[in-house]
Amino acid sequence: MTEASPLPPGMMIAAPRSGAGKTTVTLGVLAALRRRGFSVQPFKCGPDYIDPAFHAVASGRPSFNIDSWAMSWPLAAELLLGSSRGADIAICESLMGLYDGVSKQGAWGNGASADLAAATGWPVILVLDIAGQSQTAAAAARGFQGFRSGVTIAGIILNRAGSARHVRFVTEALEAAGLPVIGALPRDSAIVLPERHLGLVQAEETVEIEKRIEALADFVEAHVDIPRLLSLAQPGSIARGDMVKIRPPGQRIALARDAAFSFIYPHLLARWRAAGAEIIPFSPLADEVPDAAADIVWLPGGYPELHGGALAAASCFRSAVNDFARSRPVHGECGGYMALGAGLVDAEGRRHEMLGLLGLETSFQVRRLNLGYRRGELIESCSLGAAGDVLTGHEFHYASVLAASDAPLFELKDSDGRVLPGGGSRRGFVSGSFFHLIGA
Repeated sequence: MTEASPLPPGMMIAAPRSGAGKTTVTLGVLAALRRRGFSVQPFKCGPDYIDPAFHAVASGRPSFNIDSWAMSWPLAAELLLGSSRGADIAICESLMGLYDGVSKQGAWGNGASADLAAATGWPVILVLDIAGQSQTAAAAARGFQGFRSGVTIAGIILNRAGSARHVRFVTEALEAAGLPVIGALPRDSAIVLPERHLGLVQAEETVEIEKRIEALADFVEAHVDIPRLLSLAQPGSIARGDMVKIRPPGQRIALARDAAFSFIYPHLLARWRAAGAEIIPFSPLADEVPDAAADIVWLPGGYPELHGGALAAASCFRSAVNDFARSRPVHGECGGYMALGAGLVDAEGRRHEMLGLLGLETSFQVRRLNLGYRRGELIESCSLGAAGDVLTGHEFHYASVLAASDAPLFELKDSDGRVLPGGGSRRGFVSGSFFHLIGA
């Protein structure tokens, strides 16, 4: 390890639980600071793949996931330092509750957002949903201060506040406990972003996204003391490891990119490019074909279940990928894995013919939540690595597998080390799984 390297002033916006309003606050703060002329670098803790795209719209800078369970510390440190260059301030949004993670340690933590707060020294702004309570909110928030060494709760933003009297009761109790209140957001359904089964509707699909972000900035500026918030930011410092190289799956990567295939972690694309790979996007929904000179076709996660009919009708795309797979690798993650199968049943029970490159049938009509960190050991060498390589990632989907007839791609384990069924599929040059790759 090298000596400590400085980070710009920053803070983490966290909450006691999911749904407390931290994304609303984060997006409003990012946009409010940007309109004031600050260069703001956003981050997202953990494996959430939707919020970073909204961060990028609000801040004007790419947002990167930092994950203490699935990502090595050298990679995390490199992302923090490299992406923060030139930024005036860093804003990191936590995942779930501040201290929520899995039961066993991963790369350098258990996946809790508090791991990153402790590692960087950035203070935490805690968003409290105070609907249905008053002074009790102070008792709950007081438990966050001092719960873990190295984590400092620097300020509180109240959310879903009622009357001025309600805000006064909560504020007096919090400040008596040594927790300054720097804002109080009233209940306002007009500023809610649209959602679907995996969370927010993707940023690129959200109608009038810039207008919605500006409305969030107006809302936060009207109810949060932005100068006081800025005064709470503190410079960070981290130890940097050796330069991390993530081997790209090919020199020229044909990447499916549209509303059906909308997700791949930004740090993977950045690391692939840093290793010299060229990424050539194409749209299956527009019936585009992958670049004929590509070394691999990569179908990332997304929402093929919402576009089954259009994918089934994309004859040029289907024919070209089938031809490609006769001689070169094709890999699918989650939604991309579903598209590689023989058929997909949508929420209404309609079956749509997919690429047919794997003996996989999936159903979104029969829903079953699959969620959690994963370690996957490759059973045979392929575009992802050599046999025996262990990859880390995350799984989050509702689709059910009705049939899977191919050899598995991984020996798959959860965060407790238990062997799981459903280690993906491989057939010839084709591979896929519900596993979203984060690190190796």
